Amino acid sequence: MKHVTLRRRSAALALSLAALLIPAVADAAAAPSSPASAPDRAVVAGLQRSAHPLRSTEPGGSGADLAAFASMTRGATVVGLGEASHGSKELFTVKDRLFRHLVEREGFSALATEMSWSAAARLDTYVLTGEGDPRQIMREELQDGYSLLDTEELLRMFGWIREHNRTSTHKVRIVGMDVSDAGPEQYERILAWAGTNEPALVPELRRHYTALRALPGGVATRLAAYNALPLAGRKVIAEDAEAAYQLLARAGRQDPRVLQEAWIIFRMAESYTFDTDDPAQLAAAGRQRDRTMAEIAVWWQRQTGDRVVLSAHDGHVSYETVMPAYYPVTTGAVLRELIGGKYLAVGTSLYEGDYRARTSASAAGTFSVGPAAPGSNEYTLDKVRHRDFYVDLRAAGRDPAVRDWLNTARSTFVIPGRYPNRPTPPLALGRAFDVLVHLHKVHASVPVPPADPVTTR
Repeated sequence: MKHVTLRRRSAALALSLAALLIPAVADAAAAPSSPASAPDRAVVAGLQRSAHPLRSTEPGGSGADLAAFASMTRGATVVGLGEASHGSKELFTVKDRLFRHLVEREGFSALATEMSWSAAARLDTYVLTGEGDPRQIMREELQDGYSLLDTEELLRMFGWIREHNRTSTHKVRIVGMDVSDAGPEQYERILAWAGTNEPALVPELRRHYTALRALPGGVATRLAAYNALPLAGRKVIAEDAEAAYQLLARAGRQDPRVLQEAWIIFRMAESYTFDTDDPAQLAAAGRQRDRTMAEIAVWWQRQTGDRVVLSAHDGHVSYETVMPAYYPVTTGAVLRELIGGKYLAVGTSLYEGDYRARTSASAAGTFSVGPAAPGSNEYTLDKVRHRDFYVDLRAAGRDPAVRDWLNTARSTFVIPGRYPNRPTPPLALGRAFDVLVHLHKVHASVPVPPADPVTTR
């Protein structure tokens, strides 16, 4: 998740829960363990009855322990897999393991992820055809706020999707849901289609996209240049982007994919028009972003018929927000509005461990959190006898003691992508998620090693 500011909007549109940033505040302090209170023992016993142990957080090997998880997803066309931190290895790898199982056993065939549409389009081409070097694509696309996704864990996941697609007729696609950037190929695809199918529109489309196409190459450089434009100029750009979309929407010939790309460009441009010095506009920016991500996922599912795994921060996949002033409505809440019970929200939690977070626009460090303090959600979850497990909160909530516990907001690790931070806002797990994956300990994610200088694009 990301905190929106006009002065530093590239970081805002990055992967962070920076709305929780507070200067000079460290991670939650470690707290000594203590025996569960009598009410807690009833909660732990109820959770334990519904918990399913995880054999491993690493993908590969037997999936017998995931059979119950797969059954929890039946009936859902979109399953949101959250991550409590954008920088912890096991949160990425356990999601990879769950994703593979859903592809192989449940027929899921799309991964909608928290990166730009244009970045995901390049990775989608790679996993479908083998064209391109995924390391290079990730280096070039996952810059600035998205740099926390440039990890060995995700590289391995994309490699698995490529191998699956190479040997299977059941192809898996990658979809970008976020709207902070649009690469140059996105405009060229639209113009190329118009040149072949609606050539009369080309001059007007070129005019409306002039300012956007003039932004410099390179994701970080482009975002910085866009952020530096005055607000009035960004509003004009958004008006032009909307006009281009409307031209295509009224055209005699239409292509759903081209129209969607133009709509995403409009939503990207619109996202730069909020005056986030105004609290109401700041909230509107967060609302626009999460609604757009949900609408992209639903568009893909309806257009293709694919069952979709949606991968994003816990703060997006959840039904309830941990920071209403910044993100008044979550992606999960919009998905529930759009497709009802066809959406399943799966959150993650951790008792302690390490994570990577950004300390500036270009640097990241490794930090620690936990052990979870008494009274927190994770403190109680970690008393379940399994080291790592998943639990259907809907089933567990049939026990009155567990239901009351799940519906009470208490301190929870929801770790921003920026540091310093305050990663323990109150959250009621039962109102936020349908299913929860709990891990005892996590380690920092592993960035893809730098190689050749990044190509400007």
